[in-house]
This record gives sequence, C-alpha cells and structure tokens, in this order.
Amino acid sequence: MDEYVDILDDKGNYTGKSLLKSEAHQLGLFHPTIHVWLYTTIGEVLIQKRVATKNTFPGLWDVSVAGHISAGESILTSAIREVEEELGLKLNESELLKIGTHKHISTHGTIIDAEFHHIYIAKLKVPIDTLTLQSSEVDAVKLIPLEEYTTEISKNNATNYYVVLDEAYYELVFKRLHQAIKM
Repeated sequence: MDEYVDILDDKGNYTGKSLLKSEAHQLGLFHPTIHVWLYTTIGEVLIQKRVATKNTFPGLWDVSVAGHISAGESILTSAIREVEEELGLKLNESELLKIGTHKHISTHGTIIDAEFHHIYIAKLKVPIDTLTLQSSEVDAVKLIPLEEYTTEISKNNATNYYVVLDEAYYELVFKRLHQAIKM
C-alpha cells in the first residue's frame, strides 16, 4: 500500500516534507519506520515470515513487526497500529519500551530503503496461536530462542532465510532483549 511518509535528513531530523512511500524509495530519501520485537520470559523472540508478494525480502523471516510511520503520525502511535494490523495484538503505550533508533540504507532493485528504524521491545503475553495475521503482510509467525536466532542470522547462508541487518542493529536489539528477559 502506498502512503505518505515524512521525509528526514541524513541525521533523522524531520524536513517538513512528505512524499508517497514509493517516491521516497525511488529517490532514496530518509523516512521513519518502526520495528517491534516481541519476546517471552523464557527467552524466545517472535519472528514473522514475510509474504512472498512483498517487494523487499519476500518469504524471509524478519522482526516481529515492522512498518512505515505515516506522515504526521507519532512514532509510538505507529508502533501500536502496526502491531495490531500485522498480528491482531492490541498493546498499550506502557507495554512498549523504546530501545533506540537505527539508521539503515539498503537497495533492492529499484527500491532504495533509506530509513531510521525506531525500535521497541514488548513482552508477548498471549499464545501465538491467538494472533490474527495480516494476510497481505505476514505469512507465518514462530517463536525462536534468542540464542538460536542469534546463531542463525550469523550463518553464511542466513540471507536465504532471514532479513539480516548490520551488526550494530543486532548488538542494540539483542543486548536490550537479554536485559528484558532477565528482569
């Protein structure tokens, strides 16, 4: 779905401009996104398998929830909306902990993803079989032990199965997930 997104400068500041997501991707302009990692108290993370029709990373396992922040929408509101849209899970603001922002640029054919990922973690409090998957976005979900996931994405052939981001991203995410799980 094409939607309007706010355009950011290369430091993540809002420029006051908005464009269609497709235009931002075509021109390689920075825009904000959210990532939400759901975890269990026994050390698992929920990952989702992207549908095969996605323009980027079709059929690969990815973060629990990810999405673009609509123009004018607050970051936290976007995170709550995306979790509900993709998984049918209603979270409130107090359940989401923002752990940081990560600058990311990647190219997929004619798409240039220039994004600032606003990253949240939240405890998963329901069985995954009660989630309602958004069929246009999510093919499947599964829980995987955090240690196993860390090993899987570091393998040479990981990009055949997983969306793999850079080391700094995972350093931030895995450190904060470990801390949250041990609480």
